[in-house]
Amino acid sequence: MTGTRRRSYDEGCIAAHALDLIGDRWALLVVRELLLGPRRFSELRAGLPGISANILTRRLEEMASAGLVRAEAPGYGLTPAGEGLWPVLKALCRWGGGQPGHDPTLFMSPTALMLSMRAMCARHRAGRHEVDFVLEGQAFTVVTGPGSYRLERGLAGAPLRFEGGTNAVAVAVYGPLPLHQTAAGLIRFDGGIEEGQAFLDLFSLHIAEGGAAPVSRSG
Repeated sequence: MTGTRRRSYDEGCIAAHALDLIGDRWALLVVRELLLGPRRFSELRAGLPGISANILTRRLEEMASAGLVRAEAPGYGLTPAGEGLWPVLKALCRWGGGQPGHDPTLFMSPTALMLSMRAMCARHRAGRHEVDFVLEGQAFTVVTGPGSYRLERGLAGAPLRFEGGTNAVAVAVYGPLPLHQTAAGLIRFDGGIEEGQAFLDLFSLHIAEGGAAPVSRSG
């Protein structure tokens, strides 16, 4: 990759400096798609269908020049500086979930949904859950415990499993209906329905003051 000249705010403000590095359109979403590990160029395109191949190539070059992305066979991965942007994306998820105008019917990548759940989980109420997700051919495992949340690519043979289209699974996770209704025809769920509902009750798009999730949807 060759270095490219980036536009700058030409300010000494550290916030402006940060925006010089990640403020271009698509940059943070490229980071999002790489946060769970390296991806091929074609996988990045699949997770960002609104970006052209030329623009994605340019963003990758710019982000490599800024020290955020590096080439990793067979694709691209994040540097430690790039991985350090997770708190920024987490804050955007938590802030954006409470703002009007969000349209959950628009395209959502599997990685985007899984990271939104990582951001929005009420960890302080979490019990021990191990859950597999299969979203449009991509596999993930989530393990929760009191105050903890671990998300990885791949399947663990967990006792709970959700499978389906990303937007459909998002409805099960964030929607108002209990699991036994959303699982009927919309997605596939395997495992104990009560434990599955207890897991879903940890998530909400609207974070209450103090970080608490809303009341249970199970009854």
